[in-house]
Amino acid sequence: MAKPKKSQDMMSLLVALCKRRGIVFPSSEIYGGVGSTYDYGPYGVEMKNNIAKLWWNEMTLNHDNIVGLDSAVILHPKVWESSGHLKNFTDPMVDCKSCKARFKADDVDLRPEKSVCPRCGNRDTFTEVRQFNMMFKTNIGPVESEGSTGYFRPETAQGIYLDWKLVQETARLKLPFGIAQIGKAFRNEITPGNFIFRTREFEQMEMQFFVKPGESAKWMDYWRERRVGWLHSLGVRKEKIRWHQHPADKLAHYAREAWDIEYEFPFGWNEIEGIHDRTDFDLMAHQEGSGKDMTWFEPETKERFLPHIVETSAGLNRTMLVVLCDAYREDEQAGEKRVYLSLDPRIAPIKAAVLPLVKKDGLAELAKSLADDLRGKWQIFLDIQGSIGRRYRRMDELGTPFALTLDYQTKDDNTVTVRMRDTLAQERIGMDRVGAFLHDKLSPEA
Repeated sequence: MAKPKKSQDMMSLLVALCKRRGIVFPSSEIYGGVGSTYDYGPYGVEMKNNIAKLWWNEMTLNHDNIVGLDSAVILHPKVWESSGHLKNFTDPMVDCKSCKARFKADDVDLRPEKSVCPRCGNRDTFTEVRQFNMMFKTNIGPVESEGSTGYFRPETAQGIYLDWKLVQETARLKLPFGIAQIGKAFRNEITPGNFIFRTREFEQMEMQFFVKPGESAKWMDYWRERRVGWLHSLGVRKEKIRWHQHPADKLAHYAREAWDIEYEFPFGWNEIEGIHDRTDFDLMAHQEGSGKDMTWFEPETKERFLPHIVETSAGLNRTMLVVLCDAYREDEQAGEKRVYLSLDPRIAPIKAAVLPLVKKDGLAELAKSLADDLRGKWQIFLDIQGSIGRRYRRMDELGTPFALTLDYQTKDDNTVTVRMRDTLAQERIGMDRVGAFLHDKLSPEA
């Protein structure tokens, strides 16, 4: 089996493939684009939805004490004051006086003898460090005023904390329990980049797990094991994943303990998911800020206390980038380079391609009939344009696990050839068995 390309150039190849095959496009491109904003094309949105569904099923269907929530994007402005985001959700920033480029202060060397702008190369040209709040501001209501200022949420977690008691009561949950959410978040990043790794608009997959005080440590261990195991279940190679623990002096203002799952991208090791012990910081903050009781009453012990929270927080866009990078393959077939995505079939945007060898002699009609029969159960693509080799290559680049080819033998014995994406092995089966074949090969979740 071919191995992934390890060159730094892989990112440019992957970006080109994503645009060429309708996976990810630059947003607003006809107007020159907006920095680090992307649109997910017809196959990218399928892939992203498949990953989200797998995460959702893992976090909710596989647990009897985790339920879902979809909270608002724009919350009451005081939420961000209580949570500490107005005060603490900042990055130190500097500008280059020469070329006006903007950088995180942590990303450049500010010592006078080492101070060189990465963009223009001029020395000792940076402004003084200043703090930059990354939340996007907006105005709530028809009149702009100081009192109408609102914010797009920089994380999905706060909506869960505000609603946790309502969720607990309506779902009749007992500690420990979790609330899962997938949704958009917005951060006015100083230096976004690396394709869809860091963007100003992104989607989070978060689960907040409410536990008794003193039990956070065992649940941190539990969720660390579960979350890295889920990534492995997607086919992500174990040697490309590692743990990073935040040192005490680098912890976020809300965290007592924090671990990152990191993946080795072509541009280096970077965080893709965090598991955090948030203690009772958030519930205490919102209790003080709102004046509302956020405590839990334990009937068995007659105790009242604020639950502690263990958080798992993953980026959907980053997880998709992990899957794309990990699945990228190149090999040589008949003297020509072949590019393909070795995707888990559950993630692949198209499960099977139906390909008549030629358009004539009734094969196209037979292929359409087969595709129509399969469609509705799985994502199926009927392709009758171009040479069969070129159609195979298109499907390979999209990560389609199976190609069903109809040829002249099909008309004689009602069989089709199934071509496997990774191995190129072929199997002849009856058309009446294709549905059962795909059912056996594809998880019901696919």
